[in-house]
Amino acid sequence: MRGGEDGCARRRLCPWRRVSSRRRNGPWRCICRATALCTLPLLAGCAGLEGLESDGPARDVKAPLALWPEYTPAPLGREDNPAALRPVAGVPHVPSGSMADADPLAVLDADISAEGQHPPAPRAVRRPALHDLTDDGKPDLITVIDLDPRTSELRVYSVRKTVVTRVLVLRGALAGVELAAGHLAVREPTKDPRYVSVTDLVWDGRAMALWDLTLDEVRRHQTRQAGGGSASRRSRAGRGSRGPGGSNGSAGSGGSGP
Repeated sequence: MRGGEDGCARRRLCPWRRVSSRRRNGPWRCICRATALCTLPLLAGCAGLEGLESDGPARDVKAPLALWPEYTPAPLGREDNPAALRPVAGVPHVPSGSMADADPLAVLDADISAEGQHPPAPRAVRRPALHDLTDDGKPDLITVIDLDPRTSELRVYSVRKTVVTRVLVLRGALAGVELAAGHLAVREPTKDPRYVSVTDLVWDGRAMALWDLTLDEVRRHQTRQAGGGSASRRSRAGRGSRGPGGSNGSAGSGGSGP
């Protein structure tokens, strides 16, 4: 019994001997060889890990704690939706379907008067731009009204079945308005002076819908200075040579920012 017990003990300590003896020429031996070959590169790679240092235990990850989860905002009303379509009353119909055939100031006056506000002064209205935003092959009207030195209002108008229609109105501190591939990108400053938020709007067939909302670096050449012109343009003019009368040239309106 002692010999039998010793044999059982050896088999318990080295169970692979019994298996390998039975399958010495079988697939098990091939598997063992393949495992050994695959292990060698891993062991060789471990030799170069001596310089690694531990940064300590990882921080515990906890789910965000929602405050007042039972409260949710009401959906936007028509008057609160900046992209709600609104026909402009009091302006002639446009049979051509192009906003190029409409009077920009007359459109603004009629639209703002319908809201119970005073029409803007002509000097507060920037030069209007015409660009096809609604994918109908005809230009739409893009206007900006400077309400004060910081706040501006962007308004976009289109012709829908010969009726002049407002398709977008946004109020804020406009750091820039850009057009790219049919998209309207509105840049607004953030609390970090290095970055602006970019609201990318695109026509979805029914309204100007939000396409993307990102952060971008501030473009210094779009920063307006008191008295007009951009910061970079005014700085270049200041470095230029002055004439006999001390004039260094006029600084034109720079960029699309306010």
